[in-house]
Amino acid sequence: MPERRCTLQFIYPELAPARRNWWPVTDKGVVDLCYVDPGFEVDLYVVTDLRTMTAVWMGLADATREVGSGRMQLTGSAELAQSMQRWLGLSPFAKERKRVPS
Repeated sequence: MPERRCTLQFIYPELAPARRNWWPVTDKGVVDLCYVDPGFEVDLYVVTDLRTMTAVWMGLADATREVGSGRMQLTGSAELAQSMQRWLGLSPFAKERKRVPS
């Protein structure tokens, strides 16, 4: 992420209106997650379903492939869009071995 303040807006269209929008705001390495519009200009809009976003965060899918498939739309800063997989990182649980219930 750039050193300047960056505002992202994640939009999950299938969720109820009160839970549909989330705004992570980063500034010099500090991240604040807002569930109410913080009022800053949005640098990158991410529109996807929660299942796809969870798969990307868990390392089961790749953001670039999900964009290519149409399951994720990125609008705004090309720099942030191209580096999304890197700055998003992975859940700490992504390293766990996948288990199928018996």
